[in-house]
Amino acid sequence: MRFVNRADAGRRLAGRLEHLRGQSLVVVGLPRGGVPVAFEVARALEAPLDIILVRKLGVPYQPELAMGAIGEEGVRVINEDIVSRCEISRRELEDVEARERGELARRADRFRRGRPPVPLAGRTVVIVDDGIATGSTALAACAVARAHGAARVVLAVPVAPPECAARIKGVVDELVCLHTPTAFFAVGQFYADFDQTSDDEVVECLERAAKLAASATNNATAADGPHLRDEEIEVVVDGTRLGGRLTIPEHAGGIVVFAHGSGSSRHSPRNRAVAAVLNEAGLGTLLFDLLTREEESDRANVFDVAGLAHRLVEVTAWVRSQSEYASLPIGYFGASTGAAAALWAAAEPGADIAAVVSRGGRPDLADARLGIVKSPTLLVVGGHDFTVLELNRKAQSMMACETSLVVIPGATHLFEEPGTLAQAASAARDWFVRHLTPN
Repeated sequence: MRFVNRADAGRRLAGRLEHLRGQSLVVVGLPRGGVPVAFEVARALEAPLDIILVRKLGVPYQPELAMGAIGEEGVRVINEDIVSRCEISRRELEDVEARERGELARRADRFRRGRPPVPLAGRTVVIVDDGIATGSTALAACAVARAHGAARVVLAVPVAPPECAARIKGVVDELVCLHTPTAFFAVGQFYADFDQTSDDEVVECLERAAKLAASATNNATAADGPHLRDEEIEVVVDGTRLGGRLTIPEHAGGIVVFAHGSGSSRHSPRNRAVAAVLNEAGLGTLLFDLLTREEESDRANVFDVAGLAHRLVEVTAWVRSQSEYASLPIGYFGASTGAAAALWAAAEPGADIAAVVSRGGRPDLADARLGIVKSPTLLVVGGHDFTVLELNRKAQSMMACETSLVVIPGATHLFEEPGTLAQAASAARDWFVRHLTPN
């Protein structure tokens, strides 16, 4: 198989991706050569187009060996095995990341010209390149997309060697590759025209796609339902200013307040991915930072469950003080130590919390109160998160309220494996819809 040029490859690739039409979809191209291909895919599927910017983090004395990758909005994926095996210090890792972040920022400014990235959280992300030789950049892009909270990652390329395609297929939710020739030397050998793509061509593709996809984006927004409110808020608790993101769909049936775990925040791609799933189901969400950046640096604060629960109670009171939401039932979604805080707060007299979901949570840190929690509680744990799974099983045996334990096969503590976060989000959605909107 031979392609006339990248546009021809993109049109042919789009034909194999028709089954994705109608999903909450984002097409992202790998600059530079992948962007003209991605443009044709996005145009055919009437989906928004963006770029996915990835910088590999090379081992200082062996740059071709990747110890991780970074993406925009602070996303970082680290291969802890490589870091440990190569004895990379924290300072060395930070120095490499700082250098690569500078280059990432320069490229983002050059290509986007001030436009914000298209959100990936909770969506099917189709990553497109003009071909794959080694697969290292494509794999890094998939990891970064997943870290941004993508519900599903599809890698689509016109051509790749068979062994590379087989390796990649095992780590993405779906691989679409038109041609896997055994006689593979370079991507360019399968194109009649494989001239280098310029920066200006990338910018032009993005600008044209923004105009062409406007109507499709509007339709997708309408399908999700207009938001009555979607904004950054701030609540003062005991003199401390805490930030949050409040999203209320029109005709919301309830509001879910997120209690983030260790090292997480309202900007966390995983939390945002779960929130997007709940919003699509007609539930409001409040992603809230129970600790300031300064407070997070002290690990004692992260494990101060009583203190976190106190702040969660105060934030809940703030939500109920908003007259337009006063009658809506409230649920808690907690992760890690945030799950313990959610259960602690739900056990407060008069809390009236309609449901609690703990994802990879530490309910054992609230064991003194587990027996008096009245809110129906769903415990979602990764099947490979062995220690936490046992802690959740023990916690469930101590609870007198309605409980359910859902184990996501193959998932570890952060639900980074393909499809596992989407499964956890779906379980949470079903639990909250059942208990917050029973009619």
